[in-house]
Amino acid sequence: MHKNRSPKDHELYRRTDEVLHYLWDPCGISDAPQARDEYSSYLPSVYSLLHDGADAHKIASLLREIEGKYMGLSGNTARNQTIGTLLVEWREHIHGDAV
Repeated sequence: MHKNRSPKDHELYRRTDEVLHYLWDPCGISDAPQARDEYSSYLPSVYSLLHDGADAHKIASLLREIEGKYMGLSGNTARNQTIGTLLVEWREHIHGDAV
């Protein structure tokens, strides 16, 4: 986490982390406290796309790539699109229309 991030950016980063862990959760580990950091290595790239104004489809594509390339999973297109949309909604809620 960068010290130079604004409070709104910090909030968006935190919310992105929570959404990835508790809602995206392709490995089904969100109920295991010891696995809280399971998706943390993917957080910077998802946050960066989100912060830079990516739409839900682009975020969903990244999530699909992560599932396939790094997790060896077949992926869940519907869930990834839902998560992409939710993350964009969080960005709009926190930052308004401006990114």
